[in-house]
Amino acid sequence: MKFLFNKIDNSPLIVFRIIFGIVLTAEAWGSIFTGWIQRTYIDPHVHFSPIGLEWLQPFEGNGMFYFYAIMGLFGLGVLLGYFYKISIIVYTLLWTYCYLTHKISYNNHYYLMILLCLIMCFLPAHKYASIDVKQNRVKKQYFMSNWCKLILIFQISCVYIFGGIAKIYPDWLDGTFTKIMLASKSSFPVIGSYFTKSYFYMTIAYGGILFDLFVIPLLCFKKTRIFGFLISILFHSFNSIVFQVGVFPYLSMSFALFFFSDSKIQQLFLPKKKYFTATKTNNTSQKTIALLSFYCFLQLFLPLRQYFIQGNTFWTEEAHKMSWRMMLRSSSGYTYFKIKNSDTQKTQEHYPNNLSNSQIGLLNTKPDVIWQYAQLLKKQENEKGNSVEVYAISHKSLNGRPRQEFIDPTVDLANTSWNYFSHQPWIRSFKGWE
Repeated sequence: MKFLFNKIDNSPLIVFRIIFGIVLTAEAWGSIFTGWIQRTYIDPHVHFSPIGLEWLQPFEGNGMFYFYAIMGLFGLGVLLGYFYKISIIVYTLLWTYCYLTHKISYNNHYYLMILLCLIMCFLPAHKYASIDVKQNRVKKQYFMSNWCKLILIFQISCVYIFGGIAKIYPDWLDGTFTKIMLASKSSFPVIGSYFTKSYFYMTIAYGGILFDLFVIPLLCFKKTRIFGFLISILFHSFNSIVFQVGVFPYLSMSFALFFFSDSKIQQLFLPKKKYFTATKTNNTSQKTIALLSFYCFLQLFLPLRQYFIQGNTFWTEEAHKMSWRMMLRSSSGYTYFKIKNSDTQKTQEHYPNNLSNSQIGLLNTKPDVIWQYAQLLKKQENEKGNSVEVYAISHKSLNGRPRQEFIDPTVDLANTSWNYFSHQPWIRSFKGWE
């Protein structure tokens, strides 16, 4: 394990900190000016947090606007290296809070940002080209331990490789999903007319798998590194322009900094910086090794946990999150509820018209949201002095198939507990390619 603590030039980390700071600031302040906060926090009357954390709710009124404005300032602190440790730790906490209070708008790059913020809390990314150095809060440093670089490479490798493995399923391999995905963008200028052509969406399907599985190996070897980087630019630019997936493509491209030689990064981005020649060391830290081992195990376990849970993840959504299952399926459906008074035995139908359109879309396809909504209905009725049973009538379509019954309509969800680590038996089995 000594190789983890060899000292190497820190230029890639310094440049990455600056780029990452830009991303953090843009993500926070951009959410204000694009109207995302209004749509996500202000307009909805009900907010869904992760099960068990329902008490964690967004601030009322304009509170989230102020919250994101302040968070952007800490992102700026990361960018400038101004009280860096405080800035990155506070941003990590604030962003995690935001992530947990808007479960409805989950996406992988929000989760990735949490992980990167967490990692960056432990890295000496402010030891050069920072206000902290200029104001003598930290001593200027030209090197870092090898593990600082390797942990970031490991993290982005998980994103790509597990993302590629997840694509190896029937509806991706036969082009069903990529056809659906691209057809929705067929009005795109100039190239949109090609999106519905079989050769195009099949190329995207297999090109996506090959890119995810092989871009990291291509970047690892000197002879293929430039090719891998150019392919990465093409791939992520296409996704950014056509699918408008936020900062994720640019954040992903910035990881190339850790694959190119440290000297090239130093010469290109920090020409005035003294280059540090790599040196070996006999010093190790068992605490650091233990923390790295635990983190790596967790990042391997979370994407693999789907194989230990009964059912088809594409259908049940169980073990979908935190597993790098990115842009893989299209689901739709309808859901309403039957509320039965336990005393009078009278039953009434309830349609979730109090939710926003995006929330209804998630309710129709996500069993955890269906369960949480049933719990909400129970709570509301209990406050009126009524003891009730709540049943969900739900049908769902996966990747354009005819709708199938999604939730067992005979199960009282209001009085059924949530299984945190196993399959929910009231989710109907998927009848498709299995």
